[in-house]
Amino acid sequence: MRGVMTVREAMALAEETGLDLVEISPNAEPPVCKVLDYGKYKFEMQKKANEARKKQKIVELKEIKLRPGIDDHDFGIKMKNARAFLEDGDKVKVTMRFRGREMAHQEIAQAVLKRVRAELDELGKVVSEPSFEGRQIVMIIAAK
Repeated sequence: MRGVMTVREAMALAEETGLDLVEISPNAEPPVCKVLDYGKYKFEMQKKANEARKKQKIVELKEIKLRPGIDDHDFGIKMKNARAFLEDGDKVKVTMRFRGREMAHQEIAQAVLKRVRAELDELGKVVSEPSFEGRQIVMIIAAK
């Protein structure tokens, strides 16, 4: 801690010690500077940035495809996978696909989607309500 000094004095002090004068916070009044090795400082800042990048979690969108006539066992397996995705912090896109005459019985598909919502209610909340996209209904659930 050298206190407030002119830029010339600070530059002379840095040159005397063989180090660099680095401006740490330019918005402060007066600006805060340190006498240190700039290459080492840049390296430390890069290491901190890399550590922060490693620790952050990227939320992915996982998809589960269903059909209106899905059997109980198959439904159970799909829900087990969806629970695992939500516990990992990912979003789950539930896709209900229709083939042929299945489009005529959309109430069955709505019942299956309500069942999905009930199963995953404690782990996630519905971000996107069920909506039609061509020959399929899509619903997105995010982790709570």
